[in-house]
Amino acid sequence: MEELIAVIARSLVDQPEAVKVTRTDDEDSVTIELAVAAEDLGKVIGKQGRTARALRSLLAASATKAEKRTRLEIVE
Repeated sequence: MEELIAVIARSLVDQPEAVKVTRTDDEDSVTIELAVAAEDLGKVIGKQGRTARALRSLLAASATKAEKRTRLEIVE
């Protein structure tokens, strides 16, 4: 799951080397933190949050096999 988010984020930003993805597992959920450079934050979020919403939808779809809830947090 985290590799999927990393590949998509790297293709969106101007500084792909600054993209960092970390995963935290709980009992029934998975939290994935996406860190990008400050000037690329808008590209990952998108207009009115559409890109971030699409990333969250892809993450939820890929997590259905594991039967866990997912959260995507975008940080600087």
